[in-house]
Amino acid sequence: MNDANSLQKPQKTAESGHPAQEHAAFAQAARGFYPVIVAIFTATLIISNICASKGVELFTSYSVSLGPVQILPLVTDGAFFLFPLAYILGDVLSEVYGFRAARHAIYTGFAALLLTVGCFWVTIHLPSAGFYENQAALETVLGTTPRLVLAGLAGYFVGQLLNSATLVLIKERTKERHLWARLIGSTIVGELADTLIFCSIAAAVIGIDTWQAFINYVIVGFLWKTLCEVLVLPITYRVIALLKKTEPGYTAQPLPALRE
Repeated sequence: MNDANSLQKPQKTAESGHPAQEHAAFAQAARGFYPVIVAIFTATLIISNICASKGVELFTSYSVSLGPVQILPLVTDGAFFLFPLAYILGDVLSEVYGFRAARHAIYTGFAALLLTVGCFWVTIHLPSAGFYENQAALETVLGTTPRLVLAGLAGYFVGQLLNSATLVLIKERTKERHLWARLIGSTIVGELADTLIFCSIAAAVIGIDTWQAFINYVIVGFLWKTLCEVLVLPITYRVIALLKKTEPGYTAQPLPALRE
């Protein structure tokens, strides 16, 4: 009788305390598109912060000013073509998955940026092999100054949280209506905060040393990122519609989740 009961009841292993099983145990991976979007979102942030270490001037053949504001040449950084994607993805995450999920993605991106910076610092300071001749180039490309790192982290963290919170607050009032309003409205709030913080801290590091160039840098960065959001609205609409249709857990959530 005891033998029969012992066959029916799974035995627990000494190491884990879980029932012994015939096959190896694994946790179930999260389903849906959320992990993929977070991965692309995080990769975009890391690549953008590396590209942003280069100062860029466009239309250098022209010199146009409006009072103290320099219009041309356009002053920006090397991430101008990629960084808007981070806010587009942030909008998708906030609209489809809510503030809590978007905040989780923002924290993940922040941790990934810190890890990237830390790995670069360690790599640069490791003793070079006798045959390695690119130490100076490595330091130039990856050896971003603490001030530039602070600018990228602070701008990203504040801007993305404001972007997500603004979108969710607007959605609580509009529900499923006026998607364009919350996409553009949240981008304006988030990008303005991000651009002001990043430019104020990083301008001198990337070579911007006049008020005219600084104002141009802020205005161009803000307008460009906002314009990108407007231009890709049709694509953003389609992506959001697809995710809402395919994600089985898309349901109404109470606003208090915003403050958790």
